[in-house]
Amino acid sequence: MQTGVLYWLTKHLLGTPASYRQALLKLMLPTASLAAFLTSVNVVALFIDVVKLWARRLGTQPSRLLLPLSYAATLGGTCTLIGNSSNLVIAGLYADQSGRSLNFFAPLLPGLICATVGIGLVLLLRRFIPSRQSPEDSFESTSDYTVELLVPTDNEAVGQTVGEAGLQQVQGGSLIEIVRFDKEIISPVPQDEFILGGDRLIYSGQINEILELKQTHGLVAADHHVYSINEIDSNRKLRTAYVGFGSTLIGTRMSESNFEHRTDLVLVAVARQGRRVDMQPREVVLQAGDTLLLESPPKGDQEIEDLTRGSLTFFDSHFVPQMGRKTIVATLILIGMFLLSTFHVVPLMASTMLAAGAMLIFKCCRMERITKYIEWDLLLLLGSTVVISTAIVKTGIAGSIAESVLDTFGHNPYVVMAVMCLIVSVISEFTSDVAASGIFLPIVYHQAIALGCDPMPFVVSLMIAVTTSYSTPIGSSTHMLIYGPGGFRFTDFLRIGIWMHIILLAVNLLTVNLVYPIH
Repeated sequence: MQTGVLYWLTKHLLGTPASYRQALLKLMLPTASLAAFLTSVNVVALFIDVVKLWARRLGTQPSRLLLPLSYAATLGGTCTLIGNSSNLVIAGLYADQSGRSLNFFAPLLPGLICATVGIGLVLLLRRFIPSRQSPEDSFESTSDYTVELLVPTDNEAVGQTVGEAGLQQVQGGSLIEIVRFDKEIISPVPQDEFILGGDRLIYSGQINEILELKQTHGLVAADHHVYSINEIDSNRKLRTAYVGFGSTLIGTRMSESNFEHRTDLVLVAVARQGRRVDMQPREVVLQAGDTLLLESPPKGDQEIEDLTRGSLTFFDSHFVPQMGRKTIVATLILIGMFLLSTFHVVPLMASTMLAAGAMLIFKCCRMERITKYIEWDLLLLLGSTVVISTAIVKTGIAGSIAESVLDTFGHNPYVVMAVMCLIVSVISEFTSDVAASGIFLPIVYHQAIALGCDPMPFVVSLMIAVTTSYSTPIGSSTHMLIYGPGGFRFTDFLRIGIWMHIILLAVNLLTVNLVYPIH
């Protein structure tokens, strides 16, 4: 990202679509291809802004493109060991069990066929893709929910603090900014800030209730609204962010936290499922998928995003890297990493560590940037999964469950494989695919050994089945990324996701057994 490799690929692979069907093809094919090598989550995060631009040009809602984007990234991620985190977990656990490492492209042929069928299904069922109002549409006219009131010079509040005058938290809204007569902007507004004659007080919330301040506090209406999407103070701007799954803000109110003072951001409005929440913004209990309109201080976009990492995800920052020598160097390092692993020169773990070291040596990125991008939650989940998987093996649970399944469904390897893939695919719709991988890999491996079969088809079928989570937003990291920006509802993923799940599960079982014979 920092050296412009992803930016170059996006610019040259996507182009400009002329119709919705063409947009799906232009979006899904490159997305699936890139996701196989750059991980599905990174590709989806990169393309969200592109999808919004396309949707505007095509006169359609972003949700009509965001869902295919997520599906394509998940499908492409099944083709290599690094496309999805669950693939890495399965590959590592398989190596521990068998003493043999998987080829980088072990799931390529079955994954490629599943991806082709999946993209075809999306094109065939495109009329069932939900059209949801974009959350940004709720923020088109900020003057609809911000009010500017003027403090007369003879007002009794002059000389008092905001807290003493009772002007901070008011009925129906909250004070988000003070604009002084000399254009000085105070935001966020502390309780001990003094009120001066001529101050313009900017409130967000319920307009009708806030306007009652004219009678109760002797304020007067200003001659215009400060906020406008097209006319904003050059030193301050409005930014849109999404409350992702796992955010520290879920279940909290802005009025009860120090988030605004810690980040210098000010909450202006909240949208949920494409519609603005019609109440005081700072009193809204935030949920996963909520869209927040925030006033940002004159800091760099990257600095703000670093301060809010783990709490909010911004998709309105347009990072344009400087293309040059480092772009070529980073590309060569990436290709070298793939080649070293594919031809078994060194294990995948070693090749990725070598690539990371090379990126630092050639100054493609800096150490302080790397540490900020490490997903510690994911690493903790991966580590915990390996521990649980090891415990399942050491305690004999894997063997016991494997034998129980064989006793129940017989010793036909095709039936056993189908049953296990069905179970793990359903479970992964409601839990992490990484966790499901760690739990089921040792069980499936023991079943293969007990049946006297090659474990490889069982392992590869499990690798694809665990990512067959197309029917719910919580079963896939890419679904969770698009949930907020698309204004989706939980059930929207069922409309074509259930068909994707059933058909691709069958295709997975068929193709894996053709590519990797059981005996």
